[in-house]
Amino acid sequence: MDPVFLARLQFALTIGFHFIFPPITIGLAWLLVITEWIGWKKNDTQWQQVSIFFGKLFAISFSIGVATGIVMEFQFGTNWASYSQFVGDIFGAPLAAEAIFAFFLESSFLGLYLFGRNRVSKGIHWFSILMVAIGATISAFWIIVANSWQQTPDGFILQNGRAELLSFTKAVFNPSTLPRYFHTMVASFIAGSFFMGGISAYLVLKNESINLSGKSLRLSVIFGTIASIAALFPTGHLHSEQVARTQPEKFAAIEGLYENVDKPPLVLFALLSTDPPVLKAKIGIPGLLGLIAFGDINADIKSLADFPSDEVPKGAELWLSFVSYHNMIILGMFFIGMMTLGVLLIVRKKETDKTSFISRWWLRLMVLSIPLPIAACEFGWVTAEVGRQPWIVYKILKTKDAASITVGSGEILFSIIMFGLIYLLLGALWIFLLYKKINENPFNAVPHGKEAY
Repeated sequence: MDPVFLARLQFALTIGFHFIFPPITIGLAWLLVITEWIGWKKNDTQWQQVSIFFGKLFAISFSIGVATGIVMEFQFGTNWASYSQFVGDIFGAPLAAEAIFAFFLESSFLGLYLFGRNRVSKGIHWFSILMVAIGATISAFWIIVANSWQQTPDGFILQNGRAELLSFTKAVFNPSTLPRYFHTMVASFIAGSFFMGGISAYLVLKNESINLSGKSLRLSVIFGTIASIAALFPTGHLHSEQVARTQPEKFAAIEGLYENVDKPPLVLFALLSTDPPVLKAKIGIPGLLGLIAFGDINADIKSLADFPSDEVPKGAELWLSFVSYHNMIILGMFFIGMMTLGVLLIVRKKETDKTSFISRWWLRLMVLSIPLPIAACEFGWVTAEVGRQPWIVYKILKTKDAASITVGSGEILFSIIMFGLIYLLLGALWIFLLYKKINENPFNAVPHGKEAY
């Protein structure tokens, strides 16, 4: 088998599994900031219990996320040595910053948060979870910086056969960093909201501590509604504009624009055939694509036919780009609808009404929806990474030229199988621990007296 394909497959599997956990922990950390604040300021025992319970689930998810994240960086030196040599001067800086300024911050204060309750003051304990949330947010920024530079490289010069840093500021704030970062952050807020909301809905259905689980359900729905809307506008809209302007090949691929047409439509649904690329059973809104991307219904948008065939995604890559992007959009609209309906049920005070068919239907769907924001994040990542192919660094280095030349197919295949088994065990362990914590009297940890912290 092709070692480059296997190296890409291994990285996709490892980062895809790891990417389950950061969105959940980032979103859940900020929700815990809110619950801990309310519990502290109101000296509300119920909110304190909510914080203790979801703090345990946060710790479990954070631990698995750390374990799976370490593996990814080793691949740069094994499977992608040519890439590391080419961009090491630039790529290493944000990764180092992430470890020094973010990971140590969140991991250090996480210990204080988990073990400092009743041992430190209320203010310091709340401050510890705030620092965890800020640390996770900063960590996400530096990772997005590193990946965004691959999408829209800036602040460098090509010298001695490698990219060398010329301007740290331009490299960090390259054209795609901020649009991608804000969009990723609100996606994480959605993931955290559905995680807390789905588990709370499960407990309501079990008639388990309805007062407490109802509180966390209401908070997650309100938080999730705001985040879901923000994922569409402004962050999703701004990100689409950025891709249209800075990566027109990717934009054409994900939007299904394979040949030049007047007033290209915004495709809502289609079946894609890739050889040659053509959309069947297409449903779209004429002219809306130019209006969204450039603010002009008559905007001249390039199609894939305007670019050299060896500089655009094709075949399976083209199919993945289009399908992943549109699945992400579909899920995004579902999140808005689901959370908005939840708000309406809260307003009507039916979110915990056991006799209401609509409420029970919504609660059950909320439970089933827990993994959907993670699926949307994965679709977004596939869109970003596959859509820019054949480039690993856009317009500078192709993926086929970035792989290690000394690592064989057999070695990569063996490591794929090995890590696959390890990740399967870690995933099963994560689900088992979550299930165990959720079903063992989740709100039985009652803080004592006024010194609840």
